[in-house]
Amino acid sequence: MVNEIELKRAKKIARLTNRTFQFPEAIRQGFYTANYFLKTRSIIERFMPKQIVTMQFFQWQPNLTVCGVDESIALIHTFSHHPENLKIEALEDGDEVQSKEPVLRITGAYEDFGFLESTIDGILSRRSSVSTNTKEVLKAANGKPVFSMADRQDDYHTQSGDGYASFIMGIDRVSTDAQAAWWGGKGMGTMPHALIQMCRGDIVKACEYYAEQFPQEKITALVDYNNDVITDSLRVARRFKERLKAVRVDTSSSLIDRYFEKNPLKLGDAHGVNPWLIHALRKALDLEGFTYVQIIVSSGFNPEKIALFEREKAPVNLYGVGLYLVTLRTNFTGDLVMLNGKPEAKVGRGLIPSNRLKTVIFSSK
Repeated sequence: MVNEIELKRAKKIARLTNRTFQFPEAIRQGFYTANYFLKTRSIIERFMPKQIVTMQFFQWQPNLTVCGVDESIALIHTFSHHPENLKIEALEDGDEVQSKEPVLRITGAYEDFGFLESTIDGILSRRSSVSTNTKEVLKAANGKPVFSMADRQDDYHTQSGDGYASFIMGIDRVSTDAQAAWWGGKGMGTMPHALIQMCRGDIVKACEYYAEQFPQEKITALVDYNNDVITDSLRVARRFKERLKAVRVDTSSSLIDRYFEKNPLKLGDAHGVNPWLIHALRKALDLEGFTYVQIIVSSGFNPEKIALFEREKAPVNLYGVGLYLVTLRTNFTGDLVMLNGKPEAKVGRGLIPSNRLKTVIFSSK
């Protein structure tokens, strides 16, 4: 008898089909499949059809937050032959796993699903890396929101999947519509350095153009273009007052802001975006009554850098994180471990016991 949790997941998987993930149809023809899997399928179909195998997927990193499981199941549902004949056991996206712990098992005729092995490996590796990175960033942020700026660090095809992997861990502020497609959201942001450059470095002019073009929006001003964060923040705040929602500091790590020319640090590194610059910026804004203006920081942020800011109690309202979120940290492998109900695997890769895997029920409703 199917329990309530299995029914709930069955309905979810039924929705997570090609309509949701927009898988390229070329997957069906093996365009994204390692060629030796295609050759093997042709051999099996001719000489050894209907051999029932069990394939398990695992990786080697401890404390990994798995993601891509539901996407992999949807992939199988969409492209395998006779998915109704397959037995699928899986964990849930967001579960934490240890080294060599199976996250997905598929049992059925090899020729029906085997060619999807490498595609599933890639999905699980990418999504689990992003979800684990996201979890670490959010933990370091100590409850403060994080904005995913991970749209320019990799091929654009990765944006939607990366957005989902971060979303299930708690990030719903993203740069592009593709990253937000999973929950029907929209990308956010106001201006890049390019707009300020076109205004010859005049941040106020750039904000004026923005305010006129988007009259219903408040402004988040990018204030590091001239490497004089506090001066430019105050200029914008004095001009726009309550219309200014936030300032974003994105100073390169190769630069030292002009504030430190008159206020040299005795301890700490003054390069780039640092806690002491943010403390000084907050103080300057507050002294002129701009207590409502939020401070956003970006440029090279990772858990270690965020932890430094939190230890120093830097008055940050939002962290912008890019590269770290989408850095690969693991790789999954799919192994055949059972043949026609009996153990059969290469040495060192036998069936790994698990009491956490749950049977997935396909549903057409």
